[in-house]
Amino acid sequence: MAKFLNTSATNYYLEELIKGARERLILISPFLKFNNRVKELLEDKDRMKLDVRLVYGKTELAPKETNWLRSLEFVRTSFCQHLHAKCYISDEAAIITSMNLYDFSQVNNNEMGVFLRREDDQELYRDTLEEANRLIRVSEQVRLSAEQIEERSDNSKTDSQPSESIEKLSSSKLAKALGVKTPELLSKLEERGWLVKEGDEQKLTAEGKKAGGELKVSKRFGAYFVWPSSTTLR
Repeated sequence: MAKFLNTSATNYYLEELIKGARERLILISPFLKFNNRVKELLEDKDRMKLDVRLVYGKTELAPKETNWLRSLEFVRTSFCQHLHAKCYISDEAAIITSMNLYDFSQVNNNEMGVFLRREDDQELYRDTLEEANRLIRVSEQVRLSAEQIEERSDNSKTDSQPSESIEKLSSSKLAKALGVKTPELLSKLEERGWLVKEGDEQKLTAEGKKAGGELKVSKRFGAYFVWPSSTTLR
């Protein structure tokens, strides 16, 4: 039978759900910023080689979160446009809630949720899992190593940051200038034939090079694309 959860109960049952996952784990949350306890639990699932899917959709991941997720071999991350649902599912249970997988929400907000077990609410669990899998299918898997550029103010530059010419912008900066998210921009450039997906990676095509795209590599920040600042999506 489904159980009502307040904020503290949602936090408790979420940790228990992650801890108890043995076959699969799906975490759907528009915003992602992990507290240390959740990080510890996900790292343990990664050591167990458990298939973990993270779906987010409201903001780009902070470099700190990105770098941490990159270290987890069995955690796959996807971007889903217009995502507002918050749902956490293991092979035995599910939580449908108002709470993001975001440390501020977990500490400061007043949240509600419902916890259900697969064996007790089979139809409700099945429907929840089906919708979660649909969101995974319509989301775009993000290659987190594509860009590793630290957050900084626009007026602050240091020698430790990858150099960019004035005429070219990184994908994230170009996306910001065009008013779209980075995954959406990369998808558009893929449709245009400037990028091609090989496995989980996106690679620059001859057309992309002709249009002025370049692959930059920094020892500290990894690989990332830059594009002419005049690039548009039209």
